[in-house]
Amino acid sequence: MIADRHRHLLLWAAAALVMVALPLVFSSGASITMMSLMGFAIIFALSYNMLLGQTGMLSFGHAVYYGLGGFLTAHALNVIGSGKWPVPLPVLPLVGGLAGLSFAIIFGWVSTKRAGTAFAMISLGIGELVAACSLILRGFFGGEGGISTSRTSTLRLFGISFGPQIQVYYLIAAWCLLCMAAMYAFTRTPLGRMCNAVRENPERAEFIGYSTQMVRFIAFCASGFFAGVAGGLAAIHYEIVTSSIVGAVPSGYVLLMAYIGGVAFFIGPIIGAVLMTALQISLSDYTGAWSLYVGLMFVVVVMYAPWGLGGLLLMHQPLLAAGLLKRIGPAYARAAPPVVMLAAAVVLLVETAHHLLVKAVEGSAMRVFWVSYDAKSPLVWGLIVLLFGAGIWALRRVMPGVSDAYHAAAQEAQRLRSR
Repeated sequence: MIADRHRHLLLWAAAALVMVALPLVFSSGASITMMSLMGFAIIFALSYNMLLGQTGMLSFGHAVYYGLGGFLTAHALNVIGSGKWPVPLPVLPLVGGLAGLSFAIIFGWVSTKRAGTAFAMISLGIGELVAACSLILRGFFGGEGGISTSRTSTLRLFGISFGPQIQVYYLIAAWCLLCMAAMYAFTRTPLGRMCNAVRENPERAEFIGYSTQMVRFIAFCASGFFAGVAGGLAAIHYEIVTSSIVGAVPSGYVLLMAYIGGVAFFIGPIIGAVLMTALQISLSDYTGAWSLYVGLMFVVVVMYAPWGLGGLLLMHQPLLAAGLLKRIGPAYARAAPPVVMLAAAVVLLVETAHHLLVKAVEGSAMRVFWVSYDAKSPLVWGLIVLLFGAGIWALRRVMPGVSDAYHAAAQEAQRLRSR
């Protein structure tokens, strides 16, 4: 137990050091901005996973608490900027958190009375209700223009203005680390274990004397608080909050982050948030169909890796500890060419179809993989079909060998641990 505690403390210390050192390694303005976005995306994804992964509640309206936390933080910033409150900026994400908590108490008391599909539909209805109100209640939501604010008008501590992006990054990183530690601690509490019990077998939890509705309600409120903190950090970062922040798009986006990363593991939503943020920013610079790639990745993960990318990584941890990763290296190397062929086919198909359907006015000439070609050429479409066929055929040939190599290595690792 003591060894595990020390190991966890070392992991958190390492995470803190990484957050401090990242701007020293990736010092460009674009990199620091991307890492800032990753920071509050991690909090948002982990807060959602308190519902889905921890308690088994599928929500389609989680952006409500994220967005309302952002709006209340923006209003608080404007009040502080007018000189009414001498409040420093670092504590303002608490305003977003308390806003998310307050609305989670109101909406959660109703929605958590039901579970499963009924809860999902209620959360969707609440999300649409708030999204509609954001266009009607212009005094609070600011209409289509949203609410603008300034983060530099707050009380300054130690001469820090939070004007430069690097200062905002460290603020977001500090809150990210604090919220990550708090949410991880929640999973280790008896209440966190009861959330798992309600997720796995609510009837048995009721039988031993626990109120499943109350457990769901408390988890829902905690999730709303952290989502509100993420929204407050987003308002501080962007210095503007619009009605789109409470819509269906961010609710679906956080579901993708959590599920692609892996809802069964605490590290899963972190991986999903980092990956999705990087893809959104990086891919959008190269293709207008970046959201289609994200959707395809989600489908592939759901079909072939239901434990998410975090699950794929953690399933290799015993092999790494036993020094057996090299045994599966050759099998993975044989699977790499078919995967590359399928990826190339997908990219060619998506980019060519996107050019013909969306950019038809620019003509049929285009460029992919540093190669120029005619999007209407039969040779191009034949190459796409050939790559798909060859990739699928080769992958079906090598996958049994990959599976056998992994299971053999896993059994050997288990045998070494049992000694």
